[in-house]
Amino acid sequence: MNTFSIAIHGGAGTLVKGMMTSELEAQYKLALKSALDAGYLVLENGGTSIDAVEKAVISLENSYLFNAGKGAVFTAEETHEMDASIMDGKTLNAGAVSLITGIKNPVSLSRDVMEKSEHVFLAGQGAMQFAKINDYTIEDETYFYDELRHNQWLEIKDTDSFQLDHAKKKDSKFGTVGAVACDKDGNVAAATSTGGMTNKKFGRVGDSPMIGAGNYANNKTCAISCTGSGEFFIKGVVAYDVACLIEHKEMSLAAAANEVINKRIIEIGGDGGLIAIDAKGNISMPFNTEGMYRACKSSNGEEEISIYK
Repeated sequence: MNTFSIAIHGGAGTLVKGMMTSELEAQYKLALKSALDAGYLVLENGGTSIDAVEKAVISLENSYLFNAGKGAVFTAEETHEMDASIMDGKTLNAGAVSLITGIKNPVSLSRDVMEKSEHVFLAGQGAMQFAKINDYTIEDETYFYDELRHNQWLEIKDTDSFQLDHAKKKDSKFGTVGAVACDKDGNVAAATSTGGMTNKKFGRVGDSPMIGAGNYANNKTCAISCTGSGEFFIKGVVAYDVACLIEHKEMSLAAAANEVINKRIIEIGGDGGLIAIDAKGNISMPFNTEGMYRACKSSNGEEEISIYK
């Protein structure tokens, strides 16, 4: 039987060890563990990697601690615009949504795009129409309200600045969430979800819902979920870049992930990290920032829940 494993992240960035209270750190680690266990249980019971990554990301979206789902940041219009994507490494089928509002679990909507439509990527009003056809409940704005998020927005509203969750503010809650998994059959999958940037304008879309940029899965190479400065991850086609290095340069998972995060993305000015998994259940979680909320668990006994380097 194949080694089965899962890795998750809750964003990367300026996580200075001395700046976080021990209570808050414990809350983050508990939230990461809950999501990790939810996904791992699916794999342990013989479930698919696609089910495992969806389950893990739903758990993270349901926590106010992360910038996805319930904890999504405020846009310039004082609303929430969320993005998500999911990809199946066995079939290369994928689904993605962008600029959606009021959806409790954007990752589930992206899976429905993959399985119930003939498309890969739906955005804005069209995505919302698709959600309504598929009986999604549109949550009230109060469900997504979080005081810290709102204060972050108040500080920069009516200005031209926007803020990545992992930039500048040392006490900020952090970005994108994601999961990658390899099941007992050696199939890999990836899922990513985000609330984007605080005070974002003009319908800005980051890398998270873009297949190949922030999310990618292919059994032949690996599954990847990214977090960081989205514009640079789009320019660097980061998720697919890792897969390419494995496929064409025959690099190991760890070497390819490390090359992209600690060399290639830095060379173009980007920062952040990623989680990666291959069809043998190997895991890599590199980042070039001070920290990345991350966790992994494998049937070979490996388990880790970490925040700092």
